[in-house]
Amino acid sequence: MKQLALDIGWAPGPTLDRFFVGTNQEALAHLKLSIGSGHHYVRSPVPTYLWGESGCGKTHLLRAAYEGLREQGQSVGWLDASVSDPAAFSERWVAVIMDEVHLYNSKQQAAAFNWFINALNPAVGNPRWVLAAGDLPPADLPLRDDLRSRLGWGHVFQLHFLDETERRKVLRQEADARGVFLSDEVMDYMLKRFSRDLGSLMQLLGQLDSYSLREKRAITIPLLKDMLQHE
Repeated sequence: MKQLALDIGWAPGPTLDRFFVGTNQEALAHLKLSIGSGHHYVRSPVPTYLWGESGCGKTHLLRAAYEGLREQGQSVGWLDASVSDPAAFSERWVAVIMDEVHLYNSKQQAAAFNWFINALNPAVGNPRWVLAAGDLPPADLPLRDDLRSRLGWGHVFQLHFLDETERRKVLRQEADARGVFLSDEVMDYMLKRFSRDLGSLMQLLGQLDSYSLREKRAITIPLLKDMLQHE
């Protein structure tokens, strides 16, 4: 039996500070103001919607916002396309965050609309923040009209892919955070032969880190090729 090394690789969770901004400065600044620190924030009474191609960082930002609010002791509603049975709106929530809205089925759309109405017109307290994201601009979303129009009503930001230089910086940053050495040669190989989708590159780096630990070998191009053959 092959003995596996303990996988002690550590990948920090998503935070706004760990989002490599590129040309998306306006969206990031808006989220930082909205989350703030405790009671010190500038949260808009209208919703925020982020859109862009898969892999441009939308889920990272939404997860970072969710975790940032939770770290302040706040309760937050979360909905994405994998949630088959959405929860009812809770008055305890300070915000509702909805990811992958372009994939919502009819049940999820109904829940999202209910969350939206209750968040902006709550029975108790002030309006809650609505933060949502999808692959398409609001007008093109394949959703019921009342939900689609509300998603496009407030602040709308398009997120853009990082260029190659910026992606290199992100890969280096992620490798350093994991405590692994990523040579220029390995990085060149990854960027030339795999998706420009940053999420896919991060996943590949995570797999490579784990495989390197398991095999007790340094991260090299031969190791990467070996992993792709056997994983």
